[in-house]
Amino acid sequence: MLEISSKTNLLEQKSYKYSLQDVDDPILYRDIYPYDEVPRVAFNHRRVPMGMPEDIWITDTSFRDGQQSVEPYTVEQIVELYKLMSRLGGPYGVIRQTEFFVYSQKDKKAVEKCQELGLRFPEITTWIRASRDDFRLVKDLGIRETGILVSCSDYHIFKKMKMTRKQVMEYYLATVADAFEAGVMPRCHLEDITRADFYGFVVPFVNELMKMSADAGIPVKIRACDTMGYGVPFSEVALPRSVPGIVYGLQHYSDVPSEMLEWHGHNDFYKAVANASTAWLYGASGVNCSLLGIGERTGNVPLEAMVMEYASLRGSLDGMDTTAITDIADYFRREIGYDIPVMTPFVGKNFNMTRAGIHADGLLKDAEIYSIFNTRKLLKRSPSVLLGKASGLAGIAYWINENYQLTPAEAVDKKDPLVVSLKEWIDQEYEDGRQTSLATQELEEKIEQLSGGRFMRL
Repeated sequence: MLEISSKTNLLEQKSYKYSLQDVDDPILYRDIYPYDEVPRVAFNHRRVPMGMPEDIWITDTSFRDGQQSVEPYTVEQIVELYKLMSRLGGPYGVIRQTEFFVYSQKDKKAVEKCQELGLRFPEITTWIRASRDDFRLVKDLGIRETGILVSCSDYHIFKKMKMTRKQVMEYYLATVADAFEAGVMPRCHLEDITRADFYGFVVPFVNELMKMSADAGIPVKIRACDTMGYGVPFSEVALPRSVPGIVYGLQHYSDVPSEMLEWHGHNDFYKAVANASTAWLYGASGVNCSLLGIGERTGNVPLEAMVMEYASLRGSLDGMDTTAITDIADYFRREIGYDIPVMTPFVGKNFNMTRAGIHADGLLKDAEIYSIFNTRKLLKRSPSVLLGKASGLAGIAYWINENYQLTPAEAVDKKDPLVVSLKEWIDQEYEDGRQTSLATQELEEKIEQLSGGRFMRL
């Protein structure tokens, strides 16, 4: 059958029908996932078209997936982070939703305190065990959408759940029916989709979900979960590892609308951000992230990274307040005691810091030479230098100007006697065998001494 596609406005074949393949033995893709060796990337040279949706957005899992890998946040910490996230996402809700647990009294209190703020974005959703009691709980809390786990690879179906594909599909569909009965919109988390039989289980299962959704008049959201970080963004890669193939396939063979399709990735192979951007490019409206990328094992897609990806792809921040990223990072350090690796992009202490003297000389002349963008404007963080044995006069002058927040009229240059004297002291320190970098406090003490009180410690 031929139909005009609303996405491409072209006549397309709609005769592709995939039925459940209820196999006797699990398909574990041992040629791709040998377990005793590094997983392999197989190519089949089949390309699918890019098709970025008209609207794209970010969803958050900091209070669900993220909280599973750190000491649980207090109610007060959740509320403060929720407010910061709302500020970051801006008035148009680029950060569209965030999900909460609702198992304990503390979980429920956190939800209620955030609801009391009356913020439109991010919308509060939940993640629950798939039971009728939990669906009623969500409904009673005034929450319209909840996530439920529907693991889809044979690793989970056969090895963890000890079921057949047919049995697990019937179980999942009955669970979704319970959600519909409770009047709750289900968000189905297709766990481990990058090790699943896409045409033998995923597509037939999602097709049934779409039929049930149409009959019930309640939308179903599909979250494609790259649980182990196996997904790859390259074109012409074979399923089940192809991110373009998964997103295109769910749209083309299961008729999942872009606005109902979401990507959730992990960073086990350093591809989380690239995979999330690829999901946007090939048709998913939502990408699921966590603050600072905190999550199970190597973490989730960092939310702050996708804020920058959004701006790169759209050419606009669309109202997002990126200075909130720095405030979020400071809150994690100061109030939660979370140790952010210093080289982490956008939030690490060293992300816009240079040690090389020649780089510092460039910064002194024009910050744009060695800065990725105007970090002072976008993140409230000026480019910085770390003083050590590689620091030249220019680096020392730049450090003094930034550390003491000197105006252009007050700024020192690399010929200033203070700069020259400080360099002589630094050189002597390393000549005497010092190996570590110089701490801010000891530099300020030395500057106060060498300047005769011209500069006092901040």
